[in-house]
Amino acid sequence: MFHSLGRWYRDFEHEQLAVLETPELVQKMAPGFRRCWVARLAKLSAIERQQLHAFSMKYRGRVLLGALLKWVLSFSLLGLVFHLLRPVAAGVHVPILVANALGLVLLCATIGALFNYREILRTGLRRFGIYFGLSMGVALMGVAAGAVLNGRPVWDALQFAAFRGVVAGLATGFLLTVPIAIVSVLRNQQYQLLTDKLQGEAERARLAKELSESRLHLLRAQIEPHFLFNTLGAVQQLAEQGAPRAAELTANLIAFLRASLAEMRSEQVSLQAEFGLVEAYLQVMTVRLGERLQFSLDLPAALEAVEVPSMILLTLVENAIKHGIEPSLRGGAIAVTARLDAAVLSLAVHDSGVGLAAIPGKGLGLDNVRTRLHLAYGSAASLAVDDAEEGGVAAVITLPVQQKD
Repeated sequence: MFHSLGRWYRDFEHEQLAVLETPELVQKMAPGFRRCWVARLAKLSAIERQQLHAFSMKYRGRVLLGALLKWVLSFSLLGLVFHLLRPVAAGVHVPILVANALGLVLLCATIGALFNYREILRTGLRRFGIYFGLSMGVALMGVAAGAVLNGRPVWDALQFAAFRGVVAGLATGFLLTVPIAIVSVLRNQQYQLLTDKLQGEAERARLAKELSESRLHLLRAQIEPHFLFNTLGAVQQLAEQGAPRAAELTANLIAFLRASLAEMRSEQVSLQAEFGLVEAYLQVMTVRLGERLQFSLDLPAALEAVEVPSMILLTLVENAIKHGIEPSLRGGAIAVTARLDAAVLSLAVHDSGVGLAAIPGKGLGLDNVRTRLHLAYGSAASLAVDDAEEGGVAAVITLPVQQKD
């Protein structure tokens, strides 16, 4: 019997904790007492449920049983003290039972005040009237029981107990409801402060997100005309020289612009699209620089759907052309690669150009890349630019994986 009762209580406790975390689970429960009880818990506010869940996690199983035993022993001791001060002829068990009955009422009311304070304040007079009634009823029953056990007739016992019961009930009800009212008011004030704090944090997070998005749009506005003007300058240069490859460059530029139009207005794009844009751009620059530029692209098929900030690789490739390949008399090669290691994506642009020592300043492009990474990923993403062991510069972006569904 005790084993079955213990199992029933453990299941009930588990259901209560689950509903406090996810109120929607109450709809999946079978009708009955347990569903009626947890349905009341599901109606609590999110803050009240969180507070009750923390309390339930602390006082569960044997811990709860131990706390209840201490509560019973405390009120039993209180009844014993009362009996020693004013002995009851019926025996010590009467004041002990009355004290524990009042203790049970106080326990239920206290838990209600701690975790259902908003409902208590909303129905204050009616609820406090119930507490008064329970207190008076318990006191009246105790006094009447004592009179009956002393051998007095039931009616005489009730008449004898009436005045004492009312006085004892009023006193007990007053001592019970006043602390409950104070606890409810203080908890409600705490609830309002916490609610205001959470609302303020949510508003600050919303404003921070809007600011970040605005800064991202500003950075993109700086990047877009940058590479467009550079490419159009290359077309103009070839046209002025009467170069026969001007038509090829124009065709490549059209292909590049067609590939870039969608990316220009997208926050995130797939690596396949980003590598396609980089390839179109390098085709354009190959016509301009001729044999002074070679390039290679390495994108594993498994990473094609991974999403990255749009045009972020293109900015690094542009920087490599401008500061690494063009200043070099012999030109050089650019290698663009993507690798995934332990859920961290590495995007590398390596050029065999003049190296960092010959590059004046840090450049607007690299600053924009770092800022965009910080706004999009925080400290989880970074950009490292260093001299490569085999010559030139290696720029490596690391960021968490975001794969397209």
